[in-house]
Order: sequence, then C-alpha cells, then structure tokens
Amino acid sequence: MIRSWMFVPGDSEKKLEKGLTNPADALILDLEDSVSDDRQEIAREMVRNFLQSHPDRSQQLWVRINPLDNDLSLPDLTAVMPGAPDGIVLPKVYSAKEINLLGHYLDVLEVREGLEPGSTKIVSVATETAASLLTFDTYLDNVSDRLIALTWGGEDLAAALGASDNRHPRTGEYDDPFRLARTMCLATSRAIDVQPVGVVYVDFRDLDGLEQECLRDRQSGFIGKIAIHPAQSEVINRAFTPSEEEIAHARKVVDIFEQNPGLGTVGLDGKMLDMPHLKQARNLLELADRIGRRG
Repeated sequence: MIRSWMFVPGDSEKKLEKGLTNPADALILDLEDSVSDDRQEIAREMVRNFLQSHPDRSQQLWVRINPLDNDLSLPDLTAVMPGAPDGIVLPKVYSAKEINLLGHYLDVLEVREGLEPGSTKIVSVATETAASLLTFDTYLDNVSDRLIALTWGGEDLAAALGASDNRHPRTGEYDDPFRLARTMCLATSRAIDVQPVGVVYVDFRDLDGLEQECLRDRQSGFIGKIAIHPAQSEVINRAFTPSEEEIAHARKVVDIFEQNPGLGTVGLDGKMLDMPHLKQARNLLELADRIGRRG
C-alpha cells in the first residue's frame, strides 16, 4: 500500500539521489512535465542509470512517461525498461484503451529485458483530458490487470477545459468539473478494486492545508496522495496512516459483532452500529495491516 508518491525530475541527478532519503513510499521519476524537450535524452539516460544502480529498493521507483499520443512516449519506455521500474505512470489518458495498449508494450519490453511477465505495474492519471471525464466506464470492462491505481489531475484538466482556475473564487474548494473528476476517479477505483490516489496539492508551502486536504481525501475513501515537494511526503504518510485510537476503535467494532453473531445491529459506546460500520472497521484494519507489512 503506497501512501505517498513523490515526483522527482528525471534530468536532475542531485534530486534523484536526494529522493532516496525522502520518506515517500514511492518516487515517480518524471520524464514528462518537469523535463524540457531538449533534455529528454539526458533525462532518459539518467533515469535508466538510476534505476539500474538501485535494484534493491526500500522505496518503489516508478517512471512517468510522456502521453501515448506523444512521439516521446515509446522512446521513454524503451529507454527506462532496462532498469526494471516498479511501474509506469501514464499521464493525459483518454480512456482505458490506452492502459491496455501500454500493457501490450510492457508485455514485449519485459520479454526483451528478461523481466518477470506482468511485473511492471501501471498508474493512470485518469482526468487530465476533457474526453477522460466521459470514458470512465471503459475501465469497467477488461482493463489490464497491470493497473493498480487511478489518480486524477486538476491542473491539466483546467487547461483542457479552458478554465482559468480549478477552484471556486469565494470558497477555495474545487469547482464542479473538478469535483466530478475527483468523484469519478474514486468511484471507478473502488469499482475495479484498485487504489484511489489523491491529486497533488500545488501550494507546497501550505503544509497545514495539505494535511487538511489529505484528511478529507482519506475520509472520502482515497488512499494516498501525490507529492510535488519533498516536505509533503511526511505529512501525507501521517495523514494516511490510521492512528492507534482509530485502530483500537475498529477492533472494538469488529469484536462486538463477532461476540454477537447473527445480529445486524449492535450498540457500542452509546451508538448504534450496523453492517456498514463493520465493513468500515474491517477496511481500516486491513489498511493498517497493509501499511504495517509494507513498512
């Protein structure tokens, strides 16, 4: 279970090495937005060398390639696969068809590199294009089993929709199209049993605001968030790790239902609980267990 995913520019050897000391659960070595076109070859070589020099990983190492409709994407893939990345982050997705196409490319490249078939996973940045808001249903039918997470994008989506901003000018909350993107990302992730990952928080100096958004994301059902600054990873990890108090309460909920088999409703600490509460408690304990096993 990955709580924090941190972007690292693929053309900065210093930042790549520094990323290894960051508490992020996973690094996303970026070949897209943080790398200019004239430095693509440099970035690919740096990322490949970095992957190859760190085969034994306490952090997962992912690579964000360029979009599949960009001529840079296939050179990105062929350059980095010798380093056996844990997965590929695919940006500016239009539908699940691109996830499946990427999966086919990975089938071939894993054979070429002698990697275990299916070992390279995929994360879809599922809402950076206007069309993507209309194609979430495509994920429900035979999407590649390499797909392990969906996240959404508010900045590129704003550009795609012609919006001058993605937040309401008075409340500061996401405006309606972006709330739709968030909701569809979450619902689709849960429908196909992959990890729903929260969007980046662009004001990297506002760690209090980041923490509040993480807690809202977790309350809604997201697991984890993408960081764009090294200082964000620790906040994200803390927010998405169940507290001892939460774990203790969840165990009490599970215990009282197990002590009263056959009952659909029980009382605990002055509150009536039913099956959804039991499911929530079990989900929290499973999350805590998976985070513990990872650590």
